[in-house]
Amino acid sequence: MKSLTILGATGSIGVNTLDVISKHPTRFNVIALTAHYNIDLLFQQCLKFNPTYAVVGSESLSEHLQQRLHAESVKTKVLFGGDALAFVASLDGVDTVMAAIVGAAGLLPTLAAIKAKKQVLLANKEALVMAGPLFIEEAQRAQITLIPVDSEHNAIFQCLHGQVAPENSCKNLAKIILTASGGALRHKSLAQLQATTPAQACQHPNWRMGRKISIDSATLMNKGFEVIEAYFLFGLALDQIEVVLHPQSIVHSLVEYLDGSILAQLGSPDMRIPISYALAFPERINNSAATLNLLKVARLDFLAIDEKRYPCLNLAYQALRIGGTATTILNASNEIAVQAFLDGKIYFTDIAKLNQDVLEKLHSRPVSNLSVILEDDNLAREIAKEMILKHYSARVTKMVRRESVTR
Repeated sequence: MKSLTILGATGSIGVNTLDVISKHPTRFNVIALTAHYNIDLLFQQCLKFNPTYAVVGSESLSEHLQQRLHAESVKTKVLFGGDALAFVASLDGVDTVMAAIVGAAGLLPTLAAIKAKKQVLLANKEALVMAGPLFIEEAQRAQITLIPVDSEHNAIFQCLHGQVAPENSCKNLAKIILTASGGALRHKSLAQLQATTPAQACQHPNWRMGRKISIDSATLMNKGFEVIEAYFLFGLALDQIEVVLHPQSIVHSLVEYLDGSILAQLGSPDMRIPISYALAFPERINNSAATLNLLKVARLDFLAIDEKRYPCLNLAYQALRIGGTATTILNASNEIAVQAFLDGKIYFTDIAKLNQDVLEKLHSRPVSNLSVILEDDNLAREIAKEMILKHYSARVTKMVRRESVTR
């Protein structure tokens, strides 16, 4: 029986992970669950899975959750804060950690799990985006395999027969092909993109995801981060990573070998498929996902990426070419930009512009240690916030006022 900590239990990956686990009670034992602020859902999860620990974002939330659990005679101990996340990620009684905290917040607890030699199921792509070289170095030192959960990287992992850097089969590899759905706005004209609302950008046609990743999908920044993740995870050169638009989200990624053979992983757009594969690796288990009916699918389309529509993808390649902390800077800026868009402070089209501005403003440094990464992450966030106040918010306010007058 595998004993698990699930970092980010109330997000879409965490919820789907628990759904798969619930179907195999004799295979998996949940030791710890974490959430930032969604204690209502975390409370329900604790009632069902009875973990030893639960972790939340603040002391007040921990006290509230502890009281509710105590009233139900649930013995789960509730902790709070970053140190608590690292603690449950490295517990002696845990052998597997699902790293599904969104954004930079997942970096330190995921590193703690790697250093403690846990089997890490990596759903937090930002960890590799921010600190790829350090992550790979720590994984090699701990002699563990990072199993990717992202549908695209999990597909590549399957096509490479469960091999990742440095002992993978890349010497026989020509390239990998990451597929992108194009997000919720792929049918909008370029002229319509500026006026896009957060609600529209979050309406993904294929996947059910959280707001942050839905926006990243619409800008293709999510795919850019996946390029960075693949670069580090599979030890590839930049010219070995290609991205194509695949609106159906059926082919999750492809691997082309030197002899011209191409292997692809296909499946319904359901995250329970890569999650179950990661949980049971190297075995396979039932996950209740819908099976793929190729006759109903009927056609599979593959299109070139429109760089004018998706400038964020090129920013990821640009950051990798710059090297050092450039990918850290890009990730930090993007987190601020996406939140600003969700809060109505900038336009949808400003996300890429802001990311470009911050990447040009803050010079990259060599990734010598974790402190450098955290410093540049913080600097990029502050610069992005300052730019929003000085150059972006005022323009949005003027546009809103002008539209109100017009009406």
